[in-house]
Amino acid sequence: MTENDINIKSLYSFCPELIDILLYDNTTKKNIIWATDHYKNKGLGYSVTDEIKPCHLTGKVRAIRPRIEKSKAEQTKRSKDNAEVFTPSWIVNKQNNLADNAWFGKEDVFNIENPDGSWTPTEKVVFDDDKSWIDYVIDNRLEVCCGEAPYLVSRYDTVSGEKIENKNRTGILDRKFRVINENVTIDEEWLDYAIKAIKSVYGYEFQGDNLLIARENVLLDFVDYYFERFNESPNKDLLINVATIISWNLWQMDGLKYVVPFSCHNEVEKVVQLSLFDEPEEPKLDICPGCKANDPKKHNGRRCYIMDWE
Repeated sequence: MTENDINIKSLYSFCPELIDILLYDNTTKKNIIWATDHYKNKGLGYSVTDEIKPCHLTGKVRAIRPRIEKSKAEQTKRSKDNAEVFTPSWIVNKQNNLADNAWFGKEDVFNIENPDGSWTPTEKVVFDDDKSWIDYVIDNRLEVCCGEAPYLVSRYDTVSGEKIENKNRTGILDRKFRVINENVTIDEEWLDYAIKAIKSVYGYEFQGDNLLIARENVLLDFVDYYFERFNESPNKDLLINVATIISWNLWQMDGLKYVVPFSCHNEVEKVVQLSLFDEPEEPKLDICPGCKANDPKKHNGRRCYIMDWE
Protein backbone atom coordinates (compact mmCIF):
# COMPACT_ATOMS: atom_id res chain seq x y z
CA MET A 1 0.00 0.00 0.00
CA THR A 2 1.12 3.54 -0.71
CA GLU A 3 0.38 6.46 1.60
CA ASN A 4 -2.56 7.52 -0.56
CA ASP A 5 -3.99 4.00 -0.36
CA ILE A 6 -4.09 3.92 3.45
CA ASN A 7 -7.72 3.83 4.58
CA ILE A 8 -9.78 1.47 6.66
CA LYS A 9 -11.15 -0.40 3.63
CA SER A 10 -7.63 -1.15 2.38
CA LEU A 11 -6.58 -2.31 5.87
CA TYR A 12 -9.57 -4.65 6.11
CA SER A 13 -8.74 -6.02 2.66
CA PHE A 14 -5.08 -6.53 3.60
CA CYS A 15 -5.86 -8.02 7.02
CA PRO A 16 -9.50 -9.22 7.33
CA GLU A 17 -8.93 -10.26 10.96
CA LEU A 18 -8.99 -6.58 11.93
CA ILE A 19 -12.75 -6.41 11.42
CA ASP A 20 -13.49 -9.00 14.10
CA ILE A 21 -10.97 -7.46 16.51
CA LEU A 22 -12.28 -3.89 16.20
CA LEU A 23 -15.87 -5.09 16.64
CA TYR A 24 -15.10 -7.17 19.72
CA ASP A 25 -16.31 -6.25 23.20
CA ASN A 26 -13.85 -7.64 25.74
CA THR A 27 -16.43 -7.38 28.54
CA THR A 28 -19.36 -9.22 26.97
CA LYS A 29 -17.17 -11.51 24.82
CA LYS A 30 -19.48 -10.61 21.94
CA ASN A 31 -19.46 -7.79 19.42
CA ILE A 32 -20.25 -4.22 20.37
CA ILE A 33 -23.91 -3.31 19.89
CA TRP A 34 -25.49 -0.50 17.89
CA ALA A 35 -26.91 1.25 20.99
CA THR A 36 -28.76 3.65 18.71
CA ASP A 37 -31.99 3.37 16.72
CA HIS A 38 -30.49 5.37 13.86
CA TYR A 39 -30.23 2.23 11.69
CA LYS A 40 -33.49 0.47 12.64
CA ASN A 41 -35.13 1.14 9.26
CA LYS A 42 -32.51 -1.07 7.61
CA GLY A 43 -34.27 -4.16 8.97
CA LEU A 44 -33.23 -7.18 11.02
CA GLY A 45 -29.92 -6.95 12.82
CA TYR A 46 -30.02 -3.18 13.26
CA SER A 47 -31.97 -2.72 16.51
CA VAL A 48 -30.37 -0.94 19.46
CA THR A 49 -29.27 -4.13 21.21
CA ASP A 50 -28.16 -6.05 18.12
CA GLU A 51 -24.46 -6.69 17.63
CA ILE A 52 -22.61 -4.95 14.82
CA LYS A 53 -21.47 -7.62 12.39
CA PRO A 54 -18.68 -7.68 9.79
CA CYS A 55 -21.32 -7.69 7.04
CA HIS A 56 -22.27 -4.16 8.11
CA LEU A 57 -18.77 -2.98 7.22
CA THR A 58 -18.19 -4.75 3.93
CA GLY A 59 -19.81 -4.63 0.53
CA LYS A 60 -20.35 -1.73 -1.84
CA VAL A 61 -22.23 0.44 0.67
CA ARG A 62 -20.97 0.58 4.25
CA ALA A 63 -23.72 1.16 6.81
CA ILE A 64 -21.53 3.08 9.26
CA ARG A 65 -20.27 6.51 8.23
CA PRO A 66 -18.51 9.35 10.06
CA ARG A 67 -20.70 12.20 11.24
CA ILE A 68 -19.48 14.53 8.49
CA GLU A 69 -20.91 12.14 5.86
CA LYS A 70 -24.35 12.06 7.46
CA SER A 71 -27.11 14.44 6.37
CA LYS A 72 -27.85 17.54 8.42
CA ALA A 73 -31.16 15.98 9.46
CA GLU A 74 -29.36 12.86 10.71
CA GLN A 75 -26.82 14.96 12.60
CA THR A 76 -29.55 17.03 14.23
CA LYS A 77 -31.56 13.95 15.25
CA ARG A 78 -28.55 12.26 16.84
CA SER A 79 -27.66 15.45 18.70
CA LYS A 80 -31.23 15.71 20.01
CA ASP A 81 -31.70 12.02 20.85
CA ASN A 82 -28.22 11.16 22.12
CA ALA A 83 -26.66 14.53 23.01
CA GLU A 84 -24.13 13.81 20.25
CA VAL A 85 -21.88 16.82 19.76
CA PHE A 86 -18.71 16.93 17.68
CA THR A 87 -16.01 19.45 18.41
CA PRO A 88 -14.08 21.39 15.74
CA SER A 89 -10.33 20.85 15.65
CA TRP A 90 -9.43 24.33 16.89
CA ILE A 91 -11.34 23.74 20.14
CA VAL A 92 -9.80 20.26 20.47
CA ASN A 93 -6.37 21.84 20.14
CA LYS A 94 -7.16 24.56 22.66
CA GLN A 95 -8.45 22.11 25.26
CA ASN A 96 -5.61 19.63 24.75
CA ASN A 97 -3.23 22.56 25.12
CA LEU A 98 -4.81 23.40 28.48
CA ALA A 99 -4.23 19.83 29.68
CA ASP A 100 -0.61 19.94 28.54
CA ASN A 101 -0.09 23.38 30.06
CA ALA A 102 -1.00 21.82 33.40
CA TRP A 103 1.25 18.78 32.82
CA PHE A 104 4.28 20.81 31.73
CA GLY A 105 3.65 23.77 34.01
CA LYS A 106 4.06 26.18 31.08
CA GLU A 107 2.29 27.28 27.90
CA ASP A 108 2.89 27.00 24.14
CA VAL A 109 4.56 23.60 24.39
CA PHE A 110 3.25 21.97 21.21
CA ASN A 111 1.95 24.93 19.22
CA ILE A 112 1.12 28.61 19.22
CA GLU A 113 -2.57 29.39 18.90
CA ASN A 114 -3.37 32.03 16.28
CA PRO A 115 -6.25 34.56 16.49
CA ASP A 116 -8.10 32.89 13.60
CA GLY A 117 -8.23 29.52 15.39
CA SER A 118 -5.34 27.97 13.48
CA TRP A 119 -2.09 27.02 15.17
CA THR A 120 1.62 27.00 14.43
CA PRO A 121 3.62 24.00 15.70
CA THR A 122 6.61 24.82 17.89
CA GLU A 123 10.05 23.81 16.68
CA LYS A 124 10.47 21.10 19.33
CA VAL A 125 8.79 20.00 22.53
CA VAL A 126 11.09 20.99 25.40
CA PHE A 127 11.06 19.00 28.65
CA ASP A 128 12.31 20.28 32.00
CA ASP A 129 14.49 18.25 34.34
CA ASP A 130 11.64 17.04 36.55
CA LYS A 131 9.73 15.32 33.70
CA SER A 132 11.13 13.39 30.75
CA TRP A 133 9.74 12.70 27.30
CA ILE A 134 9.23 9.08 28.36
CA ASP A 135 7.04 10.25 31.25
CA TYR A 136 4.87 12.06 28.74
CA VAL A 137 4.61 9.12 26.33
CA ILE A 138 3.45 6.66 29.01
CA ASP A 139 1.19 9.09 30.91
CA ASN A 140 -2.37 7.69 30.86
CA ARG A 141 -5.06 9.87 29.26
CA LEU A 142 -8.81 9.29 28.87
CA GLU A 143 -11.34 10.84 26.50
CA VAL A 144 -14.82 10.52 28.03
CA CYS A 145 -17.83 10.00 25.74
CA CYS A 146 -15.27 9.93 22.96
CA GLY A 147 -17.49 9.84 19.86
CA GLU A 148 -15.07 9.43 16.93
CA ALA A 149 -12.15 10.15 19.32
CA PRO A 150 -11.11 13.63 18.07
CA TYR A 151 -9.29 14.40 21.33
CA LEU A 152 -7.22 11.22 21.01
CA VAL A 153 -6.41 11.47 17.30
CA SER A 154 -7.02 14.42 15.00
CA ARG A 155 -6.72 12.81 11.56
CA TYR A 156 -9.51 15.06 10.31
CA ASP A 157 -11.74 17.84 11.56
CA THR A 158 -14.93 16.08 12.71
CA VAL A 159 -17.03 19.12 11.78
CA SER A 160 -15.60 20.07 8.37
CA GLY A 161 -14.17 16.68 7.40
CA GLU A 162 -10.91 18.32 6.33
CA LYS A 163 -7.90 15.99 6.57
CA ILE A 164 -5.11 17.15 8.90
CA GLU A 165 -1.49 16.36 8.04
CA ASN A 166 0.61 14.51 10.61
CA LYS A 167 2.72 17.55 11.49
CA ASN A 168 -0.38 19.61 12.34
CA ARG A 169 -2.30 17.02 14.33
CA THR A 170 -3.03 17.86 17.95
CA GLY A 171 -4.73 14.81 19.43
CA ILE A 172 -3.41 13.26 22.63
CA LEU A 173 -1.91 10.29 20.79
CA ASP A 174 -0.64 12.57 18.01
CA ARG A 175 1.32 14.57 20.57
CA LYS A 176 2.83 11.40 21.99
CA PHE A 177 3.90 10.30 18.50
CA ARG A 178 5.47 13.70 17.90
CA VAL A 179 7.48 13.40 21.12
CA ILE A 180 8.62 9.91 20.11
CA ASN A 181 9.67 11.14 16.66
CA GLU A 182 11.69 13.97 18.19
CA ASN A 183 13.52 11.79 20.71
CA VAL A 184 14.00 8.33 19.19
CA THR A 185 16.42 7.49 16.39
CA ILE A 186 16.50 3.68 16.57
CA ASP A 187 13.63 2.03 14.69
CA GLU A 188 13.09 -0.78 17.21
CA GLU A 189 12.83 1.74 20.04
CA TRP A 190 10.40 3.85 18.02
CA LEU A 191 8.04 0.90 17.68
CA ASP A 192 8.40 0.00 21.36
CA TYR A 193 7.43 3.50 22.48
CA ALA A 194 4.68 3.72 19.87
CA ILE A 195 3.05 0.65 21.42
CA LYS A 196 3.44 2.13 24.90
CA ALA A 197 1.81 5.34 23.70
CA ILE A 198 -1.18 3.47 22.30
CA LYS A 199 -1.54 1.53 25.55
CA SER A 200 -1.68 4.84 27.44
CA VAL A 201 -4.73 6.35 25.70
CA TYR A 202 -8.29 5.36 26.61
CA GLY A 203 -11.82 6.27 25.67
CA TYR A 204 -15.38 5.06 26.17
CA GLU A 205 -18.46 5.62 24.05
CA PHE A 206 -22.14 4.65 24.26
CA GLN A 207 -23.06 4.34 20.58
CA GLY A 208 -21.50 1.42 18.77
CA ASP A 209 -21.06 3.07 15.39
CA ASN A 210 -19.11 5.95 16.92
CA LEU A 211 -17.00 3.54 18.95
CA LEU A 212 -16.06 1.55 15.87
CA ILE A 213 -15.05 4.73 14.01
CA ALA A 214 -13.02 5.81 17.04
CA ARG A 215 -11.19 2.48 17.10
CA GLU A 216 -10.56 2.71 13.36
CA ASN A 217 -9.26 6.25 13.70
CA VAL A 218 -6.73 5.29 16.37
CA LEU A 219 -5.52 2.36 14.26
CA LEU A 220 -5.24 4.53 11.15
CA ASP A 221 -3.42 7.19 13.13
CA PHE A 222 -0.79 4.63 14.10
CA VAL A 223 -0.51 3.47 10.48
CA ASP A 224 -0.05 7.07 9.32
CA TYR A 225 2.88 7.66 11.66
CA TYR A 226 4.35 4.23 10.97
CA PHE A 227 4.29 4.90 7.23
CA GLU A 228 5.86 8.32 7.78
CA ARG A 229 8.66 6.68 9.77
CA PHE A 230 9.35 3.55 7.71
CA ASN A 231 7.88 4.41 4.30
CA GLU A 232 5.88 1.19 4.37
CA SER A 233 2.75 -0.16 6.02
CA PRO A 234 2.82 -2.34 9.16
CA ASN A 235 2.70 -6.10 8.66
CA LYS A 236 -0.34 -8.16 9.62
CA ASP A 237 0.99 -9.33 12.98
CA LEU A 238 1.72 -5.76 14.06
CA LEU A 239 -1.69 -4.53 12.90
CA ILE A 240 -3.41 -7.32 14.83
CA ASN A 241 -1.40 -6.51 17.97
CA VAL A 242 -2.22 -2.80 17.79
CA ALA A 243 -5.89 -3.44 17.00
CA THR A 244 -6.16 -5.76 20.01
CA ILE A 245 -4.79 -3.05 22.30
CA ILE A 246 -7.26 -0.57 20.85
CA SER A 247 -10.18 -2.97 21.36
CA TRP A 248 -9.33 -3.03 25.08
CA ASN A 249 -8.61 0.67 25.52
CA LEU A 250 -11.65 2.03 23.68
CA TRP A 251 -14.71 0.31 25.08
CA GLN A 252 -18.50 0.56 24.99
CA MET A 253 -20.04 1.94 28.16
CA ASP A 254 -22.96 3.99 29.41
CA GLY A 255 -21.09 6.94 30.86
CA LEU A 256 -23.94 7.81 33.24
CA LYS A 257 -24.28 4.31 34.67
CA TYR A 258 -20.72 2.93 34.25
CA VAL A 259 -22.05 -0.32 32.78
CA VAL A 260 -22.49 -1.94 29.37
CA PRO A 261 -25.39 -0.14 27.60
CA PHE A 262 -28.82 -1.64 28.33
CA SER A 263 -27.39 -4.27 30.70
CA CYS A 264 -29.33 -3.14 33.78
CA HIS A 265 -32.13 -5.58 34.61
CA ASN A 266 -35.07 -6.16 36.93
CA GLU A 267 -34.43 -8.00 40.18
CA VAL A 268 -36.70 -10.47 41.96
CA GLU A 269 -37.61 -9.26 45.44
CA LYS A 270 -36.92 -11.76 48.20
CA VAL A 271 -40.15 -13.03 49.74
CA VAL A 272 -40.03 -14.20 53.36
CA GLN A 273 -42.54 -16.97 54.14
CA LEU A 274 -43.36 -16.64 57.85
CA SER A 275 -45.19 -19.94 58.23
CA LEU A 276 -45.31 -23.32 56.55
CA PHE A 277 -49.05 -22.82 56.22
CA ASP A 278 -48.85 -19.46 54.47
CA GLU A 279 -49.71 -19.34 50.81
CA PRO A 280 -46.51 -18.61 48.86
CA GLU A 281 -46.54 -15.11 47.44
CA GLU A 282 -45.95 -14.39 43.80
CA PRO A 283 -42.40 -13.12 43.27
CA LYS A 284 -42.26 -9.40 42.62
CA LEU A 285 -39.94 -7.70 40.19
CA ASP A 286 -38.16 -4.50 41.05
CA ILE A 287 -36.22 -2.36 38.63
CA CYS A 288 -32.47 -1.95 38.83
CA PRO A 289 -31.60 -0.18 42.13
CA GLY A 290 -29.32 2.26 40.34
CA CYS A 291 -31.96 3.16 37.76
CA LYS A 292 -34.55 3.51 40.53
CA ALA A 293 -32.41 5.79 42.70
CA ASN A 294 -30.43 7.38 39.86
CA ASP A 295 -27.28 6.26 41.65
CA PRO A 296 -24.37 5.20 39.39
CA LYS A 297 -22.89 3.04 42.16
CA LYS A 298 -26.02 0.88 42.48
CA HIS A 299 -26.63 -0.19 38.89
CA ASN A 300 -26.81 -3.95 38.47
CA GLY A 301 -25.71 -3.88 34.84
CA ARG A 302 -22.47 -5.40 33.65
CA ARG A 303 -19.35 -3.53 34.73
CA CYS A 304 -16.81 -2.99 31.98
CA TYR A 305 -13.34 -4.52 31.82
CA ILE A 306 -10.24 -2.67 30.69
CA MET A 307 -6.71 -4.02 30.55
CA ASP A 308 -4.00 -3.19 33.06
CA TRP A 309 -1.00 -3.13 30.72
CA GLU A 310 1.44 -3.04 33.61
